[in-house]
Amino acid sequence: MNINKTSFEKIYRNEHDAKTKERMLLVLNVVYNNIIPAHATKDLHRSRAWASDWLKRYDKEGIEGLRDRTKSGRPTEIPEDIEYQIKKELSSSKQGWTTKQVEELIIKKSSGIKYHYIHIYRILRKWGFKQKVPRKVHVNTASKEEKDNFKKRSPKNLWMYSNSNRKMDLR
Repeated sequence: MNINKTSFEKIYRNEHDAKTKERMLLVLNVVYNNIIPAHATKDLHRSRAWASDWLKRYDKEGIEGLRDRTKSGRPTEIPEDIEYQIKKELSSSKQGWTTKQVEELIIKKSSGIKYHYIHIYRILRKWGFKQKVPRKVHVNTASKEEKDNFKKRSPKNLWMYSNSNRKMDLR
């Protein structure tokens, strides 16, 4: 699976993944520019073993060998049909959910499977749900009376600032 240098450089320039691009730079230097692997790894601040592994993968699989492979990980304990029901119930709600409410829903629907709230947050992100964050209210929507009631300090203790954000004087 030999690719000429110009084609490889073009593929390298169009690559978006930083890790893959770093591996491609290693191959470009070693295979196409005839740089010794030890010198190439020193320039990339990597180990020789790292370079050896990626060069072997490039020899066996070509450019696709330089890309990250999917990792299986631990399978989910929630069955797909119950996961679908939970997603449907969550998406039908207009008010949003807390992780505690989602945990109770998972326990109720999937016969006692318990997750830590941080993992529930990860599951919700994986399913495409985002955390609801309260909107900022602009200061100028409050009346002068509400602004005055909100202040904790008297005006004589506040610093005055100029337009250049330097301290001018103390009132």
